[in-house]
Amino acid sequence: MYDLLLLNATLVNEGRVFRADVGIRDQRIETIAKDLSSSAATQVMDATGLHLLPGMIDDQVHFREPGLTHKGDIATESAAAVAGGITTYMEMPNVNPLTINAQTLEDKYQRATGRSHANFAFYLGASNDNLEEIKNLDPQAACGVKVFMGASTGNMLVDNPEVLDGIFAHAPILVATHCEDSPMIQANEALAREKYGEDVPFSEHPNIRSEEACWKSSSFAVALAKKHGTRLHVLHITTAKELALFEPGELKGKRITAEACVHHLWFSEEDYERLGAQIKCNPAIKRKEDRDAILQAVAEGRIDIIATDHAPHTWEEKQGSYFKAPAGLPLVQHALPSLLDHYQAGRLSLETIVQKACHNPAVAFQVKDRGYLREGYFADLVLVDLQKETTVTKESLLYKCGWSPFEGHTFQSRIVTTLVNGGIAWHDGLPGQKIHGQRLMFNR
Repeated sequence: MYDLLLLNATLVNEGRVFRADVGIRDQRIETIAKDLSSSAATQVMDATGLHLLPGMIDDQVHFREPGLTHKGDIATESAAAVAGGITTYMEMPNVNPLTINAQTLEDKYQRATGRSHANFAFYLGASNDNLEEIKNLDPQAACGVKVFMGASTGNMLVDNPEVLDGIFAHAPILVATHCEDSPMIQANEALAREKYGEDVPFSEHPNIRSEEACWKSSSFAVALAKKHGTRLHVLHITTAKELALFEPGELKGKRITAEACVHHLWFSEEDYERLGAQIKCNPAIKRKEDRDAILQAVAEGRIDIIATDHAPHTWEEKQGSYFKAPAGLPLVQHALPSLLDHYQAGRLSLETIVQKACHNPAVAFQVKDRGYLREGYFADLVLVDLQKETTVTKESLLYKCGWSPFEGHTFQSRIVTTLVNGGIAWHDGLPGQKIHGQRLMFNR
């Protein structure tokens, strides 16, 4: 007997779109076939007219726990994630205390257990003085090592060349980098202050955190990775220039990969006048030409993974002036709908979206038994209706911060059901009654 049977779904998986039924038992996909008998299931769901995707695996979120939970926490933000079709996330280390040793890393796993609606893993953060922690890291204990190779929030800037060299030489798992050059940014900030004083317009953000600052840092990271043979993943690419650093084609076999985030695929510098601090993020949203080039790079395989960099701040915090308003925006609830709008507009195929948001994160991070619609894999699944709209209202938001840069926008698709480990985490606009998220395991 199946615990749940999905009938007549249109599956999108491994480059194919096809009709099938899916039988789920003991948290996993047991059978993918046509014409399965509904009498062989405890619960049956008719998916006629709906597309079935693997759950999105978001390799970059900031859920703010511990220490910054007035902005968001594991429970609230993971609830928003599953409402948006994200069934797995990998969370960043710039919290309080910083996640820079085995003890703080394990503390986050304990916090997530029994509270996270989606599956979870955490990064070990790099600092100028924790190289030994990185060398001794248990490969099962973290999804990756996060290196801030440039200005960002928190106290995690790694700017010691010898330490950086050591991290790239000795990290036992994937190294993920935030690449911006701090001295160049600081010089640009000084120039902006000379021109505007403290009243710098938000439209200056892509000039302050410039293309040149991104290129200098990302090209340095790629050079270090080539020197040491490091498994490098460069996060949130924002410029057309940086795309030359990455090879097109399939992810398999690559030692150096790149990520794009949904907001850098959606917004451009033209949106600062309307949204201001709401779209202030690091690295900055830049020109339309950059956005279009990144979209093209997704299609041709220079960009391997699509993620969110979900980073909530309170509405009050975002009301500050340019230098006071923090960088980051909440995104997990509408990441997949935004990608499906790219499909509706003819910019990305469904197969490409699934490859970049579901398959490739699982491959890049060596996630065990997730990211695909395969018999024997965990049933992390999303049913979407490509014919029903989703209008973003303040009342519909599940983020603790209570706002979204998409507020007022109507997406052309709707997340109908999200399954996490075979359990209903979201269905018909309502959260599931149980917590189903589990700690990730890795093929390492």
